[in-house]
Amino acid sequence: MTGSYPNTRLRRTRAHGWSRALHRETLVTPADLIWPLFVTSGKGVEEPIATLPGVSRWSVDGIVARAKEAVSLGIPVVALFPNTPRELRSDDGAEAHNPDNLMCQAIRAIKDAVGNDLGVLTDVALDPYTSHGQDGLVDDTGYVVNDATVAVLVDQAVNQANAGADVIAPSDMMDGRIHAIRMALEMNGHPNVQIMSYAAKYASAFYGPFRDAVGSGGLLKGDKKGYQMDPANADEAMREVALDIAEGADSVMVKPGLAYLDIIYRVKQRFDVPIFAYQVSGEYAMIEAAQAAGIGDRDALLMEKLVAFKRAGCAGVLTYYAPHAARLLNG
Repeated sequence: MTGSYPNTRLRRTRAHGWSRALHRETLVTPADLIWPLFVTSGKGVEEPIATLPGVSRWSVDGIVARAKEAVSLGIPVVALFPNTPRELRSDDGAEAHNPDNLMCQAIRAIKDAVGNDLGVLTDVALDPYTSHGQDGLVDDTGYVVNDATVAVLVDQAVNQANAGADVIAPSDMMDGRIHAIRMALEMNGHPNVQIMSYAAKYASAFYGPFRDAVGSGGLLKGDKKGYQMDPANADEAMREVALDIAEGADSVMVKPGLAYLDIIYRVKQRFDVPIFAYQVSGEYAMIEAAQAAGIGDRDALLMEKLVAFKRAGCAGVLTYYAPHAARLLNG
């Protein structure tokens, strides 16, 4: 219950910076950030991504440098995504199982460099490895088959865990893959490897720059609406999250973030599990476009959106702005 004017003046606590800080309900710190990084082949390589201004692909040695930077900034986790060379992509995505693929090389190099001072989260899906750009195996009709894909994803997850991954993040949206991966991790000596499930991943128009970054955009045949969620659906997201928790997910993700704050809030209210949002490539690109056009301030837009994610219920946020945000937060 609130009082009445003038006994109650809500502006009193807003009058000075120290007071606003004292009464602030939602806080963002560098420990809330996960930094997505793109791995490419070679040595000493940095490849700027045209559709993601300020973001680059890095060879493994560059990824190690970024990992050390993350530790110095207080960022607790990096998320890895490989840009697999075209000649290593195939219809069945076999390179995902190679223990010396780009993902596994980067995991081992990070762990050798910084040990457990930094968590390594790895993407599990086949789109960086397939010649058709889909997240799973495709039958003769072009349909992405479920159960056969899950079997391949299980091998991919174990391969990454063997290399030293701390968190497996299945982004494929196949039915039943969380249980299958959880059981495989248990049986292969990885009981403490976490699963962060892309539980509510929508068939969004905001993913374009990401697909450029991992080299699958120009390869994609068709769309992903047969397995990613319809943006119109909210109740279905609750079912997806419930299933993934029951199957063994330690945390869940909503992707994209900003257009789905209602989903984040509903998940937080209903489930006792950590929730993460992915501030996806299209969201990042829009902030950069606003800055370039002189119609918005990058820092102000970024921090307002990060606060919105936390206010909606997120435990943390995957964002390409992680190092920039950490520097702002660190003063």
